[in-house]
Amino acid sequence: MKSLNDVNKGNDVKNQPVEEMNTEPEKIDFSKVKIEPLFEEQVDFDTFSKSDFRAVKVKECVAVPKSKKLLQFTLDDGTGTDRTILSGIHSFYEPEELVGKTLIAITNLPPRAMMGIDSCGMLLSAIHEEEGEEKLHLLMVDDHIPAGAKLY
Repeated sequence: MKSLNDVNKGNDVKNQPVEEMNTEPEKIDFSKVKIEPLFEEQVDFDTFSKSDFRAVKVKECVAVPKSKKLLQFTLDDGTGTDRTILSGIHSFYEPEELVGKTLIAITNLPPRAMMGIDSCGMLLSAIHEEEGEEKLHLLMVDDHIPAGAKLY
């Protein structure tokens, strides 16, 4: 009969080979990136402060039927009522990879109907061109930020 020490030796992580972890941050080559020029027109602070930017949690995300581009997001915006936002980003993301993410939305835009569905806001993303191809990244923030947190 094996002793308890013999049984535990097989489970001892110190005796197991350990893969080296890459602690170096990924190097990104921005030399082939093209970005849009900054706006020359300035916006006064009062105009800017009317925009309501909030952290939102993705509760559900599905492809909109009969659309190649649109994803329909069901979002927790901290109000207790689900918010629907549509975004034309399906060529960059699959719906299932976005569920559970914390994103940034502007929430006080008037509703806009797309494919017969009211979109109540807009998700923020960063867009650039790389080697002639458009790239898009949704702004995702730390999951510790609660739904509804206001951005300043």
